[in-house]
Amino acid sequence: MSETAAPQALTEAAAAARDAVSASLQAATEQVPEARRPEIEKLAAQLTITDPGSILRFGQDAQSRATAAADAMLEGARNREAGEAGQTLSNLLGTLRGFDMSGLEPKTGFFARLFGRARAETARVVQRYETIKGQVEEVGDRLDTHRTRLLEDVEKLERLYGATLDWFHALGDHIAAGEMVITRVDREAIPQVEREVSGGDAVAAQRLRDLRAARDELERRVHDLKLTRQVAMQALPSIRLIQENDKALAAKIQSVIANTVPLWRQQLAQALAIQNMREAGRTLKEATDLTNELLTANAERLRQGNIEARTQLERGVFDIEAVKKANASLVATIEDSLRIATDAQASRAAASKELEKAEQDIRRALLSARAAAPSGQPRRPI
Repeated sequence: MSETAAPQALTEAAAAARDAVSASLQAATEQVPEARRPEIEKLAAQLTITDPGSILRFGQDAQSRATAAADAMLEGARNREAGEAGQTLSNLLGTLRGFDMSGLEPKTGFFARLFGRARAETARVVQRYETIKGQVEEVGDRLDTHRTRLLEDVEKLERLYGATLDWFHALGDHIAAGEMVITRVDREAIPQVEREVSGGDAVAAQRLRDLRAARDELERRVHDLKLTRQVAMQALPSIRLIQENDKALAAKIQSVIANTVPLWRQQLAQALAIQNMREAGRTLKEATDLTNELLTANAERLRQGNIEARTQLERGVFDIEAVKKANASLVATIEDSLRIATDAQASRAAASKELEKAEQDIRRALLSARAAAPSGQPRRPI
């Protein structure tokens, strides 16, 4: 193939490709709904193929909505309220699981419970129940706030979905308008300029080249708009997914507020009532047991007291042993008295003899003294 034939072949191939694209664009244009055709015609009329700026600005407003939609999608995806709501639910479950009903079991005796001192443990549990009740109510208020915000997010996402859908349709209108212009250029403008080139117009060749370049630029611009429309198409189900998740979470929170929290309060109130009933039954049982113990103990004490009393009542005024012992002591006393008297008599008799002997001894001594007195002195009578 010669050097002259090569560019001609490339030109013919490019023309064939443009014809194929033009045919497909024509088919796509013919499939545009009649309701949107006026808007598409209006957009196509605003596009000037010979103005590069018009091609660059074509669809720019519709395409710029992608940034706002992306920001909204990002905000919805990281949905701060959904995360806080989940954390609040976790805190609520932790609070409920942390309440131990075993603390209601009594650890004191009957008399302590009877006089009110044993109720301190139950009172502390009830006080803790009131504290947890306040915490649950606070969590319930926060959950209700999250639910309200989630419902607001659902409404915002609904508006975002509508805006994204409008954005999608606007991109579709710009794409259809661009394809319509490309079809007209391929069918009308380019063939006309080609005829002028064939007629020998020296400047027509450059106009043909510029026209084809503008046409290709518009085709690339339409392709970019198609990519943007694909992003919009992907955003639509994403918005619905986030919206459904928010609605499901809001419904779950509503279920927790309407069912779980009241049910927990009801169950805990029943548990406290049952515990009070058990406490009353236990106290009554212990009171009955104590009464039985007192009756048994009093009966035993009565038996012992009766034995002691009857024993004393049945005794005589004097015990026989005491009488025998007293009698033996009396006999011994009498015997001792008799013995002492006998001994005293013997002692007196012996003393009398001693006294007589002593008297005789004195008389003998006196007689001996009288005989020994000098003569001429009178004798003293004895």
